[in-house]
Amino acid sequence: MKYLDEYRDPELARRLLETITRTVSRPWTLMEVCGGQTHNLLRSGIESLLPVGVRLVHGPGCPVCVTPLELIDRAQVLAARPEVLFCSFGDMLRVPGSQTDLLHVRAQGGDVRVVYAPLDAVRIAQENPTRQVVFFAVGFETTAPATALAVWQARQLGLTNFSMLVSHVLVPPAMEAILSSPGNRVQGFLAAGHVCTVMGFEQYHALAERFRVPIVVTGFEPVDLLEGIWMTLRQLEEGRHEVENQYVRAVQRAGNRRAQEIVAEVYEICDRPWRGLGVIPRSGLRLRAAFRSYDAEQRFPLGNLTVIEPPECRSGEVLQGLLRPPECSAFGTRCTPDHPLGAPMVSSEGACAAYYHYGRVNHAEPTESLHPARNDRHHVG
Repeated sequence: MKYLDEYRDPELARRLLETITRTVSRPWTLMEVCGGQTHNLLRSGIESLLPVGVRLVHGPGCPVCVTPLELIDRAQVLAARPEVLFCSFGDMLRVPGSQTDLLHVRAQGGDVRVVYAPLDAVRIAQENPTRQVVFFAVGFETTAPATALAVWQARQLGLTNFSMLVSHVLVPPAMEAILSSPGNRVQGFLAAGHVCTVMGFEQYHALAERFRVPIVVTGFEPVDLLEGIWMTLRQLEEGRHEVENQYVRAVQRAGNRRAQEIVAEVYEICDRPWRGLGVIPRSGLRLRAAFRSYDAEQRFPLGNLTVIEPPECRSGEVLQGLLRPPECSAFGTRCTPDHPLGAPMVSSEGACAAYYHYGRVNHAEPTESLHPARNDRHHVG
């Protein structure tokens, strides 16, 4: 089978694909909620190797992609202030706001710096006591412990020139929002292994039971993804809806308790707007009152920013699993990594970027033509 020789364990991958083919008796739609998994699914060709009846859709698994447009604009306003030294992960610099991006703000004189860890921004604040250092805290539960530790450390050091623009979001409420949508067609989830490394997977049991969907915690290697897909399909075929852990080498049921404790000490749960999904109740984190002085939106009142999504960008539908990137008429033509209409085309974890770089399709083709070379013997009626 094409692509399998590139895998670390091609023989195991072949056996898993054969087992999946024998298992599937009807069409099923699965969603992964992790941008890293999305890219590895496309990079390894797994989508084109699965039986035709198995459809993969790609959820809001990219934290850069779900950061609200108005918050991107707030970041740009802050970065342009002469007294501010703005720190961010590199992924955020090319994400388009309503008018421009952080790279252009830097080109126009804003002091925008790429850091590799939140504590780097704390160090920069120590080294620049006359500047206001703002860190753009974006991410799922995975990065929340590191940003929480940065704020905690800044308080320990007595820093008054450090703050964060916070846009942390939580995965389970987004899954619940997708499952509650009238247009939902997701029948099973591959849960993000790295999120569960921190948070565990106890919170998924209520979702699986309420919506009667299997949820399988899955890793990132091609064989991890194939095994996670097989475990999910096996549950569907057997009429089960349980939470299972494929990623046993990294994920424990309870997760990392110490990481959860520092997050709970610094943050509290709040409602949070998601780009493309709207406001999801209790789906985000904000700084607790004891740490509120480190909130950049409190330190630098920015007023109300109301922005409108570009009407041609359909990334919201992509993030909900209602549309796959090549179905968008702008994909690969008017929307490319060099000229993105939305974050999923420019983020290193975005679904549109994954299809553009690894989709192995004509960028203008619709979904029905995504896999014209699929072998008919994989089709299970």
